[in-house]
Amino acid sequence: MVAPQKSRSKNISAAKSKVKFDFTTVRTRVIPIMKRIEVGEYPAKIGRIYGWSRQHVQYFVKKLVKAGLIKRKMRSNAVFYDLTLRGKNFLGSCEGVLFSSGVFRLHRCFFKFPILREGVYPLGSFREVELVNWSALLGLELGVKVRKTTRHWIVHVETLYGRSPGELVNLGKNLADRVSAALMSKYGVVLGQGEINRRHELGIDDPVANFLNRYFTVSTPKRVLDDSPGEDEGEIDHLGRDAAVDYLLMPERVKKLEGKLDSLGYDLEAVTESLKRISDVLGKLTQLEPSAESAPGQKSMQEYVS
Repeated sequence: MVAPQKSRSKNISAAKSKVKFDFTTVRTRVIPIMKRIEVGEYPAKIGRIYGWSRQHVQYFVKKLVKAGLIKRKMRSNAVFYDLTLRGKNFLGSCEGVLFSSGVFRLHRCFFKFPILREGVYPLGSFREVELVNWSALLGLELGVKVRKTTRHWIVHVETLYGRSPGELVNLGKNLADRVSAALMSKYGVVLGQGEINRRHELGIDDPVANFLNRYFTVSTPKRVLDDSPGEDEGEIDHLGRDAAVDYLLMPERVKKLEGKLDSLGYDLEAVTESLKRISDVLGKLTQLEPSAESAPGQKSMQEYVS
C-alpha cells in the first residue's frame, strides 16, 4: 500500500510543477526560442534575431529550464543553454504534426430549464442536499443526473462522442429535452426552454496538445489544454461550439489562403514584367533624346513628353 501512495504523490507534485504559458506564446515564443537554442545561439542573440529584449527572452528561458526542456552550461566565463533530451524529444515531436483524430467529446455540459409552475415530488424520489445558504434536490431521471434549485431544473448531460461539434450539442439538447419531458410528465412541473451552460467543453485529442500538456498548462478564453482526468490526456478543450467549428475549418481556410497567395504571386509577377518592359522603353527613349547642344528649334524629348 505504501508504494502506490508514493507514486500518486509524485504525480500530484509533477502536475503542480508544470510551467504555465499562454497558448499563443508557446507557438510564437517557446518553440522559436528552443529552435535557436538547438543550434547553439544564446539569449542575447535570440533577442536580436526576433527583435525581443534580452529580459523578454530570459523570462522564457527560465521557464524552459524549470520545465526541464533546456539546461545551463558554462563556456569559459559565459553561460549558454542547450536542449535536454526531453527538450529534443518535445521539439522533434512538434515538427510536422498537424492533424488530430477528429473525434470530439462533449463534457461538462448541462442544460438549465426554468420552472414556470412548481410540481409535486414524492418523498424519496430525490435526495435533498444543503449547500451554501441554499438547498437543492439531487437524483437521476432516465439515468441522467438532475439537480433542482429554487428556480431551475438542471440536467447534466453525460459525456458524448462524435465527429461533429454541432451534432454533439444537438444530441445533448435532445437528451436534456427528453429528461425535461419526463420530469413534467411524472411530477406535474411545467418547465420552460432549456439553455446550455456557457462553459461546456468540446474536447478533441490532438498530437501537439499531447506533447505540450506534458510540460505546460496552456489556456486561452476559447481553448484549454488539460489532463482531462479519466480520459486520454493531450486534448484541446474548445470552450464553445464556435471555437470547435473554427478548429475544424482551419485546414480549409489555410488551403484558401494558400490559393490566394498563389494568385497574388502570379499577379505580382505580371506587374513586375510590365514594369520591366516600361523601364526598357523609357531607357530607349532616353537614348534617342538629343543633347542640350542640339540645333535651335529642336525640342528635347522631355519637352515633347511634357
